Amino acid sequence: MKIMSWLKEAWRKFLVTIKRRPQLIPLAVFVYAFLFYSLNMMYISDTTARIQGPGMGFAGFVTMLLSMLSFMCFLNAFPYRKKPNIPMLVLMFVMIAIIIFADNYYVNAIYAAVYREENPIIVTVSTIYIAYAEWYLRIHIGILIVAVVLTLLLPVYSKLLRKIKTSVEVEGNGEMDAIDISGEG
Repeated sequence: MKIMSWLKEAWRKFLVTIKRRPQLIPLAVFVYAFLFYSLNMMYISDTTARIQGPGMGFAGFVTMLLSMLSFMCFLNAFPYRKKPNIPMLVLMFVMIAIIIFADNYYVNAIYAAVYREENPIIVTVSTIYIAYAEWYLRIHIGILIVAVVLTLLLPVYSKLLRKIKTSVEVEGNGEMDAIDISGEG
């Protein structure tokens, strides 16, 4: 029974944190997108080394660099207990657009190498990482789009989150009579 009460209290504290700082929701999605790309970088690096298309390495570098910088812009765009910093927010959206463009450029470079007329790259069991790289880049683009939508809808769902009741009911609160503060007695 203590575990259930502990879980209930932990959930209530989590909701209080989200109510106070709803920007943590899109931030968590941006962190997930960065980790997703970083942890699948092996497939992207192997694909770059195998295909050696023009600008593929640069596109991967731009994606990694701007992912970190856009994360920092997001943190600066929502200072604690202040209004959002609009220039940082705009800069973050520009960086994310460039990241999505770089990922799309990389996917198109994979297609160009696989479907070219002369000497196409054939994806076999030993080069399956090329298909994985293309698939993971598409997922990365999708995660980024979800994060952008969550950031844009932040004013909407932050108002909805504030309506969630997270106060703790204290027993005996309703039975209190007028408190004598005169010091007599």
